[in-house]
Amino acid sequence: MISYILRRLVAAVILLLVVTAVTFGIFFLLPRLAGQTADQLAQQYIGKSPTPADVAMVKHNLGLDQPVYLQYWHFIKGIVTGAEYNLGPTTAHCDAPCFGYSFKNHVAVWPELTDRIPITLSLAVGAAVIWLVAGVTVGVVSALKPGSFFDRSFMGVALAGVSLPIFFTGQLALLLFTYQWPIFGRTYVPLTTNPAQWANTLFPAWCSLALLYSAIYARLTRSGMLETMNEDFIRTARAKGLPERTVVARHGLRAALTPIITVFGMDLGLLLGGALITERVFSLHGIGEYAVQAINDNDLPPVLGVTLLAAFFVVLCNLLVDLLYAAADPRVRLS
Repeated sequence: MISYILRRLVAAVILLLVVTAVTFGIFFLLPRLAGQTADQLAQQYIGKSPTPADVAMVKHNLGLDQPVYLQYWHFIKGIVTGAEYNLGPTTAHCDAPCFGYSFKNHVAVWPELTDRIPITLSLAVGAAVIWLVAGVTVGVVSALKPGSFFDRSFMGVALAGVSLPIFFTGQLALLLFTYQWPIFGRTYVPLTTNPAQWANTLFPAWCSLALLYSAIYARLTRSGMLETMNEDFIRTARAKGLPERTVVARHGLRAALTPIITVFGMDLGLLLGGALITERVFSLHGIGEYAVQAINDNDLPPVLGVTLLAAFFVVLCNLLVDLLYAAADPRVRLS
């Protein structure tokens, strides 16, 4: 068990290094391979009609005149120890972990991310709880009564939930429950300030996001349960006289949870990196909204920082999935 965890931890660290290298190369190596010069990249951080001297100074101060591998080394070093950015007459210090410095807004990227992480975390975790509980419950009941009215009705709702885009269901929820019937609040309130208002404001966003994902989990759970409930060990458990609730929960559902855990780790990791459309629809200033704003401003360091943070969350959630495998499946502990 310990060796299994250590192997997964080492693999996660290596994967993060590979992701940082690939992401950095996409932003700084591919433009050069496509023909963009260091001068053109430096011009993005200067005002209109820059002089050659201004371009040369910015290019030198930002290290754009260095080889890409050296720029990558400075970036990795900045994440661990911090970095200094020479802005001409002044020098900006970026404390560790330094995910870059926005040369258009003149602020470090990491503090901006930490200010927005609680919003994205609140949105992702709240929606995940709803879609996991609702999807698994509906899937189990539908699998136990295949072909029934309940099964057909909820699978139809699940199909509609998968098909409807979040910008439609989100706008509809805002129109009905925020503006026409003002049941829920409009402005995000931090959890530490007012927990009741925090939940009241985020509930429409949670439900809109959960409707999309719970449909997928309901169908996954239903198919997994239909396959599992016909296995020999289920018939053996029933032959031993175990209650049907124990057979379903401790034997059938546990065996069917493996694909659900895998998909849940990926979905939650991606959402923690920013739910772009949901945050834009509900005017939540989270990580996704920050990335959209940086893309519109053509500001590379914030986009790079958001991409690396999203990759970190995906790797972290997949690491937790591997550890959950060890807890849910005894065969994993021996591998």
